[in-house]
Amino acid sequence: MAITPTVIKGERREEFGKGSARRLRRDGKIPGVLYEKGIDNVHFAVDRIEMTAVVRNDGTNAIVELELDGEKLLAMVKHIDQNVLTLEIDHIDLFGIKRGEKVTVEVPVVTEGEAAPEAVVLQEADVVEIEIDALSIPDELTISIEGKEIGDTLYASDLQLPAGAELISDPETLLVNVTYQEVDEDLEAAAEEAEEGGAEAGADADATVEIADGGEGDEGENQ
Repeated sequence: MAITPTVIKGERREEFGKGSARRLRRDGKIPGVLYEKGIDNVHFAVDRIEMTAVVRNDGTNAIVELELDGEKLLAMVKHIDQNVLTLEIDHIDLFGIKRGEKVTVEVPVVTEGEAAPEAVVLQEADVVEIEIDALSIPDELTISIEGKEIGDTLYASDLQLPAGAELISDPETLLVNVTYQEVDEDLEAAAEEAEEGGAEAGADADATVEIADGGEGDEGENQ
């Protein structure tokens, strides 16, 4: 599916350093840098709320059009720095791209469907790397586990990629392993012993009650 990039208005930065960055963040803005082959790095600042919404909705592979001085620069979110306490974005790096250009990105992998009864599905890898048109990056890739039985495995090569995409990850990367519920033998043995011990204790208690009842009956007869 083609992506319609979100337009983010920004302003060029002429001041740098921690003091300047703090002032921008205090004013509700995020400092950032746009990198692109063949041109000088572009230092900018954008509205924190707008950029945070883009990252939240489109993920870390989000494509935007950064508008600076009336010019729109197509770019992909490459890296974000978050505040360890507030989790707000403190800084953002963009990578400039051209329409029709292919980029290499990591895309999440999710499973769909239901495996066979008693089967346990272990997802061994959460992402794969693909090369794809920058405006066609999928939010995620799905792989079906419908009806898979114990012993089945799924690899990166089993993924259905979007048209024009190429798998960069090793095709033999294990994505899904369908196995059985492992039982801790020590815990199971301890549970069985506890259960047997409880049963024996119950039997001893019943025997004691019977003996006590019998004793009372004899005393009654003697009297």
